Amino acid sequence: MTDDVVERYLELGLRLGRLLDGLVDAYYGPPELARRITDEPVPDPAALVAAARELLADLDRGDGDLDAHRRRWIRGQVRGLAVTARRFAGEQIGFVDEVEQCYGVRPTRVDDDEIADARRRIDAVLPGRGPVGERLIAWREAQAVPLDRLAAAIGSLADDFRERTARLFGLPEGEHVEFELVRNKPWSGFNYYLGDLRSRVAINTDLPVLSTTLGHLVAHEAYPGHHTEHTRKEAGLVRRRGQLEETIFLVGTPQCLLAEGLADLGLEVIVPTDRHAVVAEHLRPLGIPYDVEVATAVSEGMELLGNAVRGNVALALHDEGMTVDDAIEYVERFGLLPRNRAEKVVEFQTDPTWRAYVFCYIDGLRLCRRYVDGRPDRFERLITEPLLPEDLAA
Repeated sequence: MTDDVVERYLELGLRLGRLLDGLVDAYYGPPELARRITDEPVPDPAALVAAARELLADLDRGDGDLDAHRRRWIRGQVRGLAVTARRFAGEQIGFVDEVEQCYGVRPTRVDDDEIADARRRIDAVLPGRGPVGERLIAWREAQAVPLDRLAAAIGSLADDFRERTARLFGLPEGEHVEFELVRNKPWSGFNYYLGDLRSRVAINTDLPVLSTTLGHLVAHEAYPGHHTEHTRKEAGLVRRRGQLEETIFLVGTPQCLLAEGLADLGLEVIVPTDRHAVVAEHLRPLGIPYDVEVATAVSEGMELLGNAVRGNVALALHDEGMTVDDAIEYVERFGLLPRNRAEKVVEFQTDPTWRAYVFCYIDGLRLCRRYVDGRPDRFERLITEPLLPEDLAA
């Protein structure tokens, strides 16, 4: 039986999902509840604002047969949903405030000097002569995975990463992932969690998938990332403890920040050293190029550069009035990306669902990496327990 507070939370998320496509990332809760919400008229945003505020007040009063941690966790998610409802009701909310209230972190601009330092690090280890941007683009695009070999490469990596994840943390019996190749999406990969311990992972082929990022992508979406977190929480929190609030996963909530952070950290946890060499062992027999030496040398600088530029351009677009064309040029110039990849970065950040989401990757990884600090037991806590960003500082 669903606690009234939990049911109201599920209802609020499902109703908001009717206003914003993609806000409900996953739902495998009571099917009759979802059918009832689907059959309702399209909700009034003002009514959803009122419902969110009332639910927050009831949670603060301690209503519902829930312990303090569950109430606090649900409250964190509802606080984020209230922001989405307020935006649909026409309220003007500053972008930085939106990010903080949705995800529990307050974004800040990275100084241009730090970006220049990351570029210098890459320049120092990248082979060849000439402008660093041209050299980096040429090297990176040379690592493209031929489309006809992509499925085999994904399968080989997923089998290895599944074994490593099961050995370190255990996996629920019967869990399963299916991979598919898709096009015309704003993201590079997406985990569609279907419930019943199953995921469908879509890999976007709008742009050539690079061998040097493929291992990270598989780990992020499947093992030990999103699929692993979803299945362990379904098995442990939903099936064993009856915590039905875990049956919905909603964009615009701190749940996403920790999910993306742990997923981005996943490959480091299951392959602590020589990550590029391990991935290359799977790809080279398939005739897929992989420059391990250079990839290892430039990886830290590229992570710093990518996060700084993506965060800065999000703030510029939504807080400072930068145009889309200027944003694409900024990503090209400072992020050292070709035009097509810069356009994809900006497409993601101007999508109504994903406009603030980039900070889930930037700040989520920062928080999770600092918390885990090389300890697998702490990563296991992330994929097992319902946590909020402030819990990682405790």
